[in-house]
Amino acid sequence: MRNYFILLTLGLFFMTGNTGHTNAKDHHAGTGDQTKVLIKTDKGDMTVALHNETPKHRDNFIQLVEDGFYEGLLFHRVIEGFMIQTGDPMSKDAVPGEPLGSGGPGYTIPAEFVPELIHQKGALAAARQGDQVNPEQRSSGSQFYVVHGRRWSDAELDQMDARRDTPLTESQRETYKTKGGVPHLDEAYTVFGQVVEGMEVIDRIAAMETDDRDRPAEDVRINEITVL
Repeated sequence: MRNYFILLTLGLFFMTGNTGHTNAKDHHAGTGDQTKVLIKTDKGDMTVALHNETPKHRDNFIQLVEDGFYEGLLFHRVIEGFMIQTGDPMSKDAVPGEPLGSGGPGYTIPAEFVPELIHQKGALAAARQGDQVNPEQRSSGSQFYVVHGRRWSDAELDQMDARRDTPLTESQRETYKTKGGVPHLDEAYTVFGQVVEGMEVIDRIAAMETDDRDRPAEDVRINEITVL
């Protein structure tokens, strides 16, 4: 079985066919309003604003939330300084040590890469299978991650810009230098939301002890997600 994952590349940060969900509702399409959701976990609550620039991901996520899809699911992959991942329905009743990461709702979503939406700390983004089996870079229908990341230097960002199709703006560079994130994931994974309250919850989950598959030794669950 193939896992939905996020690649940890660039030398560990320089060492420092399916269709989308067709029943999703159109929430705030074409308006300046952002839908917000409240994610309640064992380690605290996070409020996330969903981006209108990624409507397929936004509407699919809202539909899954309204269906109760995420209730009881684990954060099954946690890497401090990188991200915390959830959304595998197989994690709901998983026993300790069980490999996770291959489950989903049975469909994928077309990529919606937006250069202005970057992987800063707190970004909500869709996991996906690797390029070799997923050349269109379609997103998992349910698995997502929240960026933890770290702060970057100008020299590191210069090296990264040399590999990018779209160089970072000065504002984006400042964000990565001061707030942190994982800039090498930009325009490779779809960012569709941003944590606006509860950033400390990401820190708590990211700091948890994990096994050799990056699964937390102590289960941490999504108790509920609600649309605000």
